[in-house]
Amino acid sequence: MSHFFRPGHIIERRELLDGRAWIVYPVRVVEDGPELLAVFLAQGTPLTFGTGDFRWGLHPWIHFEHAWQSPGVLQLQRPGDGYSVWLFWKGREFSGWYINFQEPMRRHAAGFDTLDQELDIWIPGDGGPYRWKDVEQFEERERTGGFRPGEAASVRAEARQVVKMIETGSGWWDERWAHWSPPADWSVPDAVPLSTHS
Repeated sequence: MSHFFRPGHIIERRELLDGRAWIVYPVRVVEDGPELLAVFLAQGTPLTFGTGDFRWGLHPWIHFEHAWQSPGVLQLQRPGDGYSVWLFWKGREFSGWYINFQEPMRRHAAGFDTLDQELDIWIPGDGGPYRWKDVEQFEERERTGGFRPGEAASVRAEARQVVKMIETGSGWWDERWAHWSPPADWSVPDAVPLSTHS
């Protein structure tokens, strides 16, 4: 039986690389159910990084960012999808959708696990054309053997499906989320201790 989290509950988003935590941070549940998990990453949220040897090296943010600097972000993910949809705002104005290609989420008692796979798509909120992001980093990771066999091809296949949805206007991400805002009493969560995720 699947366990769903209550709205307002703080859970952990872990990115696991080589079977260990690469980056971990707390997010707050907005909505959870069989078809969608929506969580909020607040500005100022502490980021916790894994140390030691990883095949990709240390997380790139470890050198300059130990808290989420951008305004709060809403993250939408569906079971089985190899991507999540992030919503960004500037002040109170919605700025756009960010398609973050990642391993399908795997739930656990404290939250969920995934791993960012470099490639992204930005869809401006004003209806402008979408654009790719981090293509060079994705291709370099593939070239240097950073992906497991078949992983890069899987990301590309997922990307083709997302582009088809964008170009046909059939994306599942609901426009109502662009008008969402976090409750005023939601504080910034405390850091996730890495020792429990090694």
